[in-house]
Amino acid sequence: MGALREYYENECVPALKEEFGYKNAMEIPKLEKIVLNMGLGEAVQNPKIIEGAVNELTKIAGQKAVVTKAKKSIATYKLREGMPIGCRVTLRGEKMYDFFSKLVNISLPRVRDFRGLSPKGFDGRGNYSMGIKEQIIFPEIDYDKIDKIKGLNITIVTTAPTDEGGRSLLKKMGMPFRK
Repeated sequence: MGALREYYENECVPALKEEFGYKNAMEIPKLEKIVLNMGLGEAVQNPKIIEGAVNELTKIAGQKAVVTKAKKSIATYKLREGMPIGCRVTLRGEKMYDFFSKLVNISLPRVRDFRGLSPKGFDGRGNYSMGIKEQIIFPEIDYDKIDKIKGLNITIVTTAPTDEGGRSLLKKMGMPFRK
């Protein structure tokens, strides 16, 4: 078992149980999955950019990225239905905990002028979404081999029914939120 999962079960679960007064162990919020998404609008003009994005996202996540295709045609953007326009990865289980640990302890501290994450990224159901402007904050990405700086979205899905439960869970697991 990973160190973060062990920390969650030994430290976070009793603290959350006490804080919210949960009676049943299944009520206690936990991480369900983490979704990494990279949308590439410029892939319409340059289809080769998708390959680089898939390779980088695979390195970051430690799991093969899936190419996402356009659902609708949009004439203004010269986009046709079925064209590749991005890639994504869904992490669960041990890989999810490993990625979360790497994000909080290694990658976020490497962000320039980092003052903490915005607490406004919650969706009303305890899930947190954030955007990263540069993929180079991850240690797996070799700065010399990237063709273009790309951003990605990270969505952390929890089983918490409210934002307060999700925020408390993520804070106890080490997520650095702004005041």
